[in-house]
Amino acid sequence: MPNTFVTNLNLYYKMTNFKLATLFIAFVILVACSEEDPIIEYVVLTEKVTETQTFQVDPYKDSTLEGNITSDKTLDASKIWLLKGRVSVESGTTLTIPAGTIIKAASGTGADASTLIIARGAKIIANGTAEAPIVMTSVSDNITIGGTYPSSGPALNVETRGLWGGVLILGNAPCSFSGDVAQLQIEGIPTSDVNGLYGGNNAADNSGSVQYLSIRHGGAEIGEGNEINGLTLGGVGSGTKINHIEVLGNVDDGIEFFGGTVNASNLLVWGQGDDAIDIDQGYAGTIDGALVILTAASDHGFEIDGPEGSATGRFTLKNATVIGATDDCNAKGVDGEMADFRKGATGDVMNILFKDFAGGKDVELDASADAATYTAGTLTFANIDIIHPLTDAGAVCSSVESIDKIFDDKSDESTFEKDASTFAEIVTKQQDGNGVDPSIFSWTFYAR
Repeated sequence: MPNTFVTNLNLYYKMTNFKLATLFIAFVILVACSEEDPIIEYVVLTEKVTETQTFQVDPYKDSTLEGNITSDKTLDASKIWLLKGRVSVESGTTLTIPAGTIIKAASGTGADASTLIIARGAKIIANGTAEAPIVMTSVSDNITIGGTYPSSGPALNVETRGLWGGVLILGNAPCSFSGDVAQLQIEGIPTSDVNGLYGGNNAADNSGSVQYLSIRHGGAEIGEGNEINGLTLGGVGSGTKINHIEVLGNVDDGIEFFGGTVNASNLLVWGQGDDAIDIDQGYAGTIDGALVILTAASDHGFEIDGPEGSATGRFTLKNATVIGATDDCNAKGVDGEMADFRKGATGDVMNILFKDFAGGKDVELDASADAATYTAGTLTFANIDIIHPLTDAGAVCSSVESIDKIFDDKSDESTFEKDASTFAEIVTKQQDGNGVDPSIFSWTFYAR
């Protein structure tokens, strides 16, 4: 017998109970050395059939705001945050939102619409910058980290409204409530939620600081005729900083002041479904610098109501531009008006430019109470300019009206219409000192 011989053996094995098929090709080498047993060596080649499995990853696993926030919290600007449902920052707690943070709100309507509430006694520190604004938008928005505007795919626009709630800041500053009650539940929040209460007696109350914030596509309805504003300020005190705010595409009002004493500057509201800037319940602060751009969906540029109780409050509104939706003389179906003063409004309106409003779009004293405050000198107007829309040929639209028609006392109980030419004029371009400098808003979605 030879000392060494080689036998080639092919083996085939099939596993029928698994999703794995294996082919063995074996080479068997038998080696005989004198009296020792043969040595068997195997060389195995394996072929695997693999299967791909897909796992769903939650992009907001570590960046969701939900329920009540009861301890100080600082968001991470390197993540996109999900606002899920009604979220309240409770009294004694501070929420800090760094510059450049993006918050996307989950969709929904009714009482569970995604909404951020800063309750009385709580604070928000949301200080964006012109280069890195804070953006609060819908989860449907494709904006990405580090971006200011959607970068690809179908983007939401100013006509996209009501995808989530909005932002409410509530404080302990004085308000003028009907029946002189001490506090009230803010509109848009169910009465069962005590975090919706506002009002008090601390005019210097401090709810924090909000700067360079863009609020987009909100205004979800929680009940019939009860929508949430883009930014609601209820009883907010003068210790709070509010400046460089943009609200676009909101169903209800852009920014509404319910009483309080907070000062606000450089506000932009674009394409709201109701009023751009709304004042109620004896608001006694100053709004300095505003740009309002109405669309066909919009109502008033300004809607300003007076005190509801015995407490009086006198606002100042200055350096604002309101652009109507009728730059086309033949525009149809546009109902937006310049301004409406109601329920005994008290305040001072100065350095305002109204632009691109066709006929019938006026500055109105709504009723006898407003005629009375105007006559008493507690509602005043100064330096109001009007730029009429033009035809394609450059002529003034035939539908526009004269100064005494634009300023209208519905009650006919004051000299408001007769006096209009002393505080207002029709001009052909923006004059120095009237209206707002539009370059202030170069950081906004509107100016992109």
